[in-house]
Order: sequence, then C-alpha cells, then structure tokens
Amino acid sequence: MRTNIIQIGNSKGIILSAEILRKLHLTTKSAVRVTVEDERIVLQPEPRQGWANAFKQFALAGSEEAFFPDTFDDEDLSDITWEQK
Repeated sequence: MRTNIIQIGNSKGIILSAEILRKLHLTTKSAVRVTVEDERIVLQPEPRQGWANAFKQFALAGSEEAFFPDTFDDEDLSDITWEQK
C-alpha cells in the first residue's frame, strides 16, 4: 500500500486501509506502539495495560462465575419457556 503523510491538526499522520486494519485486528480505537527499527516505522498492537495479566490470572483461577454471572440479580426469567428436545 502506498500512502502519503497528511496534516492532522498540528500533527502529521498517515491513513491505513481498512484491509490492513482488518488483517491486524485493529479498529480506529486500537492502541498501538510506534517504533523505528532499521529506518522503518513499525506499528504493533498494544492491548490495554494489565488486561493480559488479569485474564491470565483469571484463567489460572479456573472459575468464571464471578466474572460472567449467568443472570443479573434483578433479572426475571419466569416468563421464559424452554423447548424440550
């Protein structure tokens, strides 16, 4: 992909194609780390700080009840009928 450096307010930027964003699983709100390596600009996805470790600890605990409850405290399921198979 060829692109140009553009003016964005008082800063400069580039436009990335939707195809590139899709391949890297990025959105317009994604955090990325920008570095320069061997005269190249490198973009790397950077997950929210602490989330990777928090989910790792959660997985090691082996329980998801506290994180994803089956129902909310005020939820009323009395009007739901379940089909028997």
